[in-house]
Parts: sequence; C-alpha cells; structure tokens
Amino acid sequence: MIGMLRGTVWVTDSDRIILDVGGVGYLLHVAAGCLADCRQGEEKIFYTHLQVREDDMTLYGFVQREEKELFLQLLGVSGIGPKAALSILSVFQVKQIKSAILQENVSLLTEVPGVGAKTAKRMILELKEKIKDFGLDGGSENLEAGMSSTMNSEALDTLLALGFSRYEAREALNKATQKGADTTESQVKEALRLLANR
Repeated sequence: MIGMLRGTVWVTDSDRIILDVGGVGYLLHVAAGCLADCRQGEEKIFYTHLQVREDDMTLYGFVQREEKELFLQLLGVSGIGPKAALSILSVFQVKQIKSAILQENVSLLTEVPGVGAKTAKRMILELKEKIKDFGLDGGSENLEAGMSSTMNSEALDTLLALGFSRYEAREALNKATQKGADTTESQVKEALRLLANR
C-alpha cells in the first residue's frame, strides 16, 4: 500500500498530476484546490490512497491528511465512489463539508455536481456520528466563508459558463465580495481579474 509520496510535480492535467519520485512518475488524481496550488518543478508531499479494482489501480493524492481521512469516510457512504468523493473535496474545504454534515445542510451539499438530495441525506446520516467530535470551533463561520451570503449565484453561473471550475469560481468570488463587490457585474469583473493574475 502506498501511503505517502514525496517528489517533484512533473505534469499537471485537468484533474491529475504526475509526480516524479526518484525517476518514477506516479499518476495522482487530486482535488481542484490541490491542482490549483501545484506548479511544475515544485517539490510536494502527498498522502495517498490506492484504489484497487479487478482491471485497474488508481492513486489519489491529498496535501492534507484530513482530506485523505474525509475522502475515505466519503467512500464508506453507499452511493459515493472515488470520483464523487473527489468532486466534493474539489468544491468545499474539509471544515466546510464537516460543518455542512453536522448542521444537516442538504442544500449546500447538493451544490456539488453529481450529488443529489438523497446522496446528501445519506452522507449526513452515515457520517454525522463519525465526525461528531469535530467541534464546530467556528465551523458556522467556516461554512459561511465558503459560501458568502453576498455572493451572487448569477456571478457564479457566469464564471462556470466561461469554463472555470466551481472551486476556482467560488474562491475568486469569495475574494471579490470581501473586497466590496456587491453586484453581479462587479463580482464577475473582480473575480476575472483575480483569476487572470493567478
């Protein structure tokens, strides 16, 4: 079992990277947030999970151990496979996901592409007890930080239509609203400026 890898980012793709570890390239499937932080030639450490099937072996990489732990918990929920679990981690941070589960916030969880109300309710039912020791410690604030009340859904839809990932769009819009942008047009303009300067 491969539990951790340290190496140099060789190639980045839409949802995966190749990590050069001593001359061997490991293909790692990663969340959008991790991908946005990876630069070619940069040394990185990843916590990994190897998914073995009859005809395939897939390696998933996580920068934080908490991400890997939550990924494995999500895999334990009936109806959630690796792709859906990675998608959830691509849209929200670990604290936001746990807060949403503890607060039984179905509407927030269903913002993840491919996660419907039934799956969200199953996540809450099956994981709430497992993460109950996660004290909210301002979890409500973390949840709101991930989904600003002043963020315009039209602005989010506009950025998604322009080809940005939900993670990129949400992060840029959060920063735009923090800078005082409060209309759809101003939020989109500021978010595009931030995305262009990444």
